[in-house]
Amino acid sequence: MSVDKYEVIIGCEIHCQLLTKTKAFCSCENRYGGMPDTRVCPVCLGLPGAMPRISKGYVELGAVAGLALNCNIAEFTKFDRKHYFYPDLVKGYQITQYDVPLCTDGYVDLPENGSYKRVRIERIHLEEDVGKSLHLEGAHSYIDYNRSGTPLIEIVTKPDMNAPEEAALFMQTVQEILRYVRVTEGNLEEGNMRCDANINLKIWENGKEFRTPISEIKNLNSFRSIRDACSYEVKRQLAEFDTDRQEFVLGFKRTMGWDEVKGETVIQRTKNSFVDYRFTTEPDIKPFTVSRELVEEARKKVGELPEAKRQRLKKEYGLSDFDVQTLTSSRNLVLWFEEAAKKSKDPKKAANWILAELLAVLNEKEQDITEIAIKPDHIADLVNIVCAGTITSKQAKDVFAEMIATAKMPSEIVKEKGLAATTNTDEIAAFVKEVIAENPKAIADYKSGKSNVVGWLMGQVMKKSKGKATPATATKLLNEELAKL
Repeated sequence: MSVDKYEVIIGCEIHCQLLTKTKAFCSCENRYGGMPDTRVCPVCLGLPGAMPRISKGYVELGAVAGLALNCNIAEFTKFDRKHYFYPDLVKGYQITQYDVPLCTDGYVDLPENGSYKRVRIERIHLEEDVGKSLHLEGAHSYIDYNRSGTPLIEIVTKPDMNAPEEAALFMQTVQEILRYVRVTEGNLEEGNMRCDANINLKIWENGKEFRTPISEIKNLNSFRSIRDACSYEVKRQLAEFDTDRQEFVLGFKRTMGWDEVKGETVIQRTKNSFVDYRFTTEPDIKPFTVSRELVEEARKKVGELPEAKRQRLKKEYGLSDFDVQTLTSSRNLVLWFEEAAKKSKDPKKAANWILAELLAVLNEKEQDITEIAIKPDHIADLVNIVCAGTITSKQAKDVFAEMIATAKMPSEIVKEKGLAATTNTDEIAAFVKEVIAENPKAIADYKSGKSNVVGWLMGQVMKKSKGKATPATATKLLNEELAKL
């Protein structure tokens, strides 16, 4: 191959189902799964005479998504009909937005080598989803129309990504943001989010520049499939360019599928332009204005986004990259932590208890942070009594376990069980002397230079005190006694 160099060009179209209670234009329940064709009505089946109506919250959630992705929200917008034939498109057209979308001119900043790469968003428009085709190997194909009419947004980017890994990271970042602002469940495996990747190459050969035809790889439903499909398509387009350069002068955009098993893209059809879709204004839904009140309500729901929160938590509480990445994996979790941190004498220790202990309990019980009986005040109280020296770190583990089991406050548990640590030097000194007297071999080892035995002796002191001796005081008194030997 005589290609001098090439550049990968990728743009994404992400379809994202919204968390409204009902479908986009009817009162059918908006829910995943269930018996096929049981959540349908004349409107979402497109029966003659059925009149669509915009469901409550649909436009506002679209605005929340737009603001979270730094878009401008239109003051005036409308719906359109996009015509095409496909078995799962029951009406023969899809209600969508064409030339006046709800959201425009946004961006997402992708973390990249200590800085950020900006991916521009051209538009976010509202549209309804289609039904779902079910293909049973060796049998028939079926169509489930439960998904027909589900409210969607479609996020269309500029072709700003230059590597398959960037496209996968973009999808991951958008998923995190939209989940965080509670716009979508974002489960790729359930089809809540799907990505169409548009990819082509800019190739330089013998001083000339060529551009390969754009391939639109449809319905990618995992980060890995986005990366792998784009990687394969780069190799395929390079090989095709090397075989037939003439095609790259007249080539049309292609719609491709991704065969996960074979690990290759498969051509489905070619298309020339938007004229194919015969867009017309939706006659059954009037164009409408988007009130400033709706936009301001949407803005309140966005709040501080994950990346900004991560940077603030690192600066404010001295947390590590791992700490903040884990805490911001869920909006509920990070809000829970921040409430505990504000009431803690040591927010870093509060984070440690949540990350190391509480998350382990949640994983074991398969619970969300909102489902557990204890509150942020419990963690703050535990941290504070440890910081005050009321109990030792070892005792705190036992108190934590009791707290999880009973939902009692740690200070209450300490009082009930008489666990308060002792700083009484006479009492601790007596424990030290007993340990020295009871362990002559360890003392002989210490005298012969085996200094590591001190840690073992310290453990015996703590054991004899039933964990109540404060470590600092016990260490000081043990060293003093050993120095006398």
